Amino acid sequence: MSAALAGAVPSPNIWHHPRVYELENEAADPDGVIDAAMRAVRGTAGAHVLDIGCGGGYHLPRFAREAARVTGVEPHRGLARAARQRTAGTPGVEVRTGVAQRLPVPDASVDVAHARLAYFFGPGCEPGLAELRRVVRRGGVAFIIDNDATRSTFGGWFRRSLPGYDPERVERFWFRQGFARTPLTMRWRFRSRADFEAVVRIELSPTVADEVIAEHTGLEVDYAVNLWWREY
Repeated sequence: MSAALAGAVPSPNIWHHPRVYELENEAADPDGVIDAAMRAVRGTAGAHVLDIGCGGGYHLPRFAREAARVTGVEPHRGLARAARQRTAGTPGVEVRTGVAQRLPVPDASVDVAHARLAYFFGPGCEPGLAELRRVVRRGGVAFIIDNDATRSTFGGWFRRSLPGYDPERVERFWFRQGFARTPLTMRWRFRSRADFEAVVRIELSPTVADEVIAEHTGLEVDYAVNLWWREY
């Protein structure tokens, strides 16, 4: 049996390096910049929160502190199992194996949908967006967090690693889909140099990773993202 469901978009990092990706989750946004920006648009208190591409469930317990119900959806069976283990005993949390193109939740049942660096990277994700229109109830909000490759130290590394990536094309796509953009600058803050180097190696091409490790000292990196959001 394949580790992932048919139709899943393979992840180049967490699928192959889940333990290292956990280090990245722990290092990312220690100041809570993304969560604060989301709350300014729509809070999660009393809501049904859907986390699409929840991976090993890192964000699920945080959502569960305020939400009435949290559903994580993950196409990789091993990661979905890890997410269930992480949230075992947490009231109101359920993890389902599924893909963004066929979300395993009923119509108009979600108040807040969240996808952080998972599947929704612009052109090509239209089937997932159609599913958002189906499952998010009127007045609900979908949040998509994606890299902003036009700025920040990490943005520069990202462009070096993926020279064919066109951030302006991606931005035009989201605006055409009716999403608003909140540009944010967060940071990575690692506990050790070894953690930093391990994460760099799963996020960047081998050549660029070697260059970055050689040129960037310290344990922190400024990192730009776009918070795309839409009310339904």
